[in-house]
Amino acid sequence: MALRLGDMAPNFSASTTEGPIDFHKWLGDSWGVLFSHPADYTPVCTTELGAVAKIKPEFTKRNVKVIAVSVDPLDSHHGWTKDINETQSCTMNFPIIADENRQVATAYDMIHPNADDKATVRSVFIIGPDKKIKLTLTYPASTGRNFPELLRVIDSLQLSAKYKVATPANWQNREDCIVSPAVSDADAEKMFPKGVRKVKPYLRYTPQPNL
Repeated sequence: MALRLGDMAPNFSASTTEGPIDFHKWLGDSWGVLFSHPADYTPVCTTELGAVAKIKPEFTKRNVKVIAVSVDPLDSHHGWTKDINETQSCTMNFPIIADENRQVATAYDMIHPNADDKATVRSVFIIGPDKKIKLTLTYPASTGRNFPELLRVIDSLQLSAKYKVATPANWQNREDCIVSPAVSDADAEKMFPKGVRKVKPYLRYTPQPNL
């Protein structure tokens, strides 16, 4: 069965390019991004891993650990890493899980037989410090992912985890947020001292509260 938002992220032990891990222990108190790749030595995947390596400091400053997975063996991952560094002008700085037995792919429903019965699709899971699934995305093999969008989503998730707000369409960090409908007008005035702009009874904006 596919994982749903709020489900506990399945734990697993695995070999990675940075050594063996117990996934939940490896995450610790951090947020996590687990993302899968159809195969090593494939062009789109090569660009994706290079892109993440370049912006990893952005994940780190948000207390997010990133980890990739494919069904290829560890030796293949190590060889591919050299190609990634060469072609993408980067230095790989996060682990890739070797999932030869498809333990992770099965637990996270990453193999979609109608698309490919052997390789994983481009799945993304954002996992909170409570080890629960906060976001799932699935891309086809032909489409590379937009990692700045994942950073944007993480900003929104971390904000709503701390404050009673949501973020509107196309929201970017430092823009106004939406006050949760569950918060009364009186409580909103207390919770958000920067002010509340009421457009409709159900649509109220406030400046981003953590700035």
